[in-house]
Amino acid sequence: MRWFQRGDIDGFFGLAVDNLVQLLLIDALCRHVLGFSDALLYGQVLPGAAVSLLVGNLYYAWQARRLGQALGRSDICALPYGINTVSVFAHVFLVMLPAKLAATAAGAADPTTIAWQAGLVACFGSGLIELSGAFVAERLRKATPRAALLSTLSGVALGFISLGFLYRSFARPVVGLVTLAVLLLVYFGRLKFKGGIPGGLVAVALGTIIAWLTGIAPVGEVPAHGHGLQVPLPVLGPLIEALTGDMLWAYLAVIVPMGVFNVVGSLQNIEAAEAAGDPFPTTPSLAMNGLGTLAAALFGSCFPTTIYIGHPGWKAMGARAGYSILNGVFATLVCLTGTLAYIAWAVPIEAGMAIILWIGIVITAQAFEATPRHHAPAVVIGILPGVGAWGAMMAKAGLRAGGVDGTTSAMSPALVPIFQRADVWIDGAFALEQGFIFTSMFLAAATVAVIERKLRQAAAWCFAGAALSALGFMHSYVWTPADTVLSLSPAWPFVQGYALMSLVFLVAPLVTTRSDGPAH
Repeated sequence: MRWFQRGDIDGFFGLAVDNLVQLLLIDALCRHVLGFSDALLYGQVLPGAAVSLLVGNLYYAWQARRLGQALGRSDICALPYGINTVSVFAHVFLVMLPAKLAATAAGAADPTTIAWQAGLVACFGSGLIELSGAFVAERLRKATPRAALLSTLSGVALGFISLGFLYRSFARPVVGLVTLAVLLLVYFGRLKFKGGIPGGLVAVALGTIIAWLTGIAPVGEVPAHGHGLQVPLPVLGPLIEALTGDMLWAYLAVIVPMGVFNVVGSLQNIEAAEAAGDPFPTTPSLAMNGLGTLAAALFGSCFPTTIYIGHPGWKAMGARAGYSILNGVFATLVCLTGTLAYIAWAVPIEAGMAIILWIGIVITAQAFEATPRHHAPAVVIGILPGVGAWGAMMAKAGLRAGGVDGTTSAMSPALVPIFQRADVWIDGAFALEQGFIFTSMFLAAATVAVIERKLRQAAAWCFAGAALSALGFMHSYVWTPADTVLSLSPAWPFVQGYALMSLVFLVAPLVTTRSDGPAH
């Protein structure tokens, strides 16, 4: 098996465009949402991302070639690898932004540095879970119903990815709808452009042209000068400082489930590769994914990596080992040379937002497609907390836009009756927001157990909800001048609620009988 083949060029364009969109997304979120300085973004975050992308892509290319040699085959396609989109949104909106707002409200001298350190902690914790999960992945997969895992991801994808970019698409309809049409043709209609041009590249190029013609681009002023070559350097000092503080515990409710989901999602992608004829070993594949995420945190990036979906598609395109090498080199050059600043100026996020919207749609659809049909109610229940948490974030964004930002007016319990008069139970939304990923998993898993009439399992999942609520990982929040944040104190009403749910399921066999029809 050769290092490079003709199909690697096609595969590279598709995977590189995907990774470029993630980098543009990181650039936009870090600068416009978190307020990172150029020195922090281009000098530490992106070089750290470059390290993680390069080491992972080179390893998976080497792994594919080695497997081809072992099997005497030349058609092995390397596992696609890159930055995890879902984790980008989760770390920005559920870890880094709350950390910055809390630091601002507390009068910290440099809230953006605190936000960055919180992101490092989240990335490092996710990497440890991914690395550890490589050795117990099968047990994790068997312990949790697929509907619970996939629906939880779907809630994040639908709320924090799809709906946000749907708003943006309709705010810029000429770009948003045209690029969406291209992706519908390629990814859902399974059509190919003549000449083998990747659909993602067509969408981004067409979106960029329209953006320039309609005045959306260029974005801001042209960078006055390049940032020069940035050498990745370890950030052990800031990382250790953050780990020895209280950040790890404060955001454990995000770090743990996101790390677990990365493990299970990557495992499923390895299974998809095996179904396509490429039997990669599970443990080293997952371990490398965890090491890539750890490398990101150690060198300054806040964003985990993952084994991507889509291996069968890249394989069918003719990609083998070389496309992974090309992708790693391309991402490294973009991150280390400051080129991303010029790309972000010339290529607005609107040009690639249809790809992100498509990712959210696919993740949500997969929750229904990859689970038994009669588990669909559990999938819906698992999606609702994520959408609800996004709604809480939108409500708080609206309050801040109206002046409730901790300066002229502050967030306080006095807002609750005002919302209730409009039949908006905002206190429930804020409680749901805290640890909603756990809430989604537990409720969906309990629903699956009820559908299968395994009521003791349903009771156990509800008991887990009571336990985490007692520890303050779910539903417990405190008011700050500009936000509501996780409290880590017992949420006693929810402890009681989940405990009584557990009791209902345990008592049910004594007071109910089975109907004649099927359980679903």
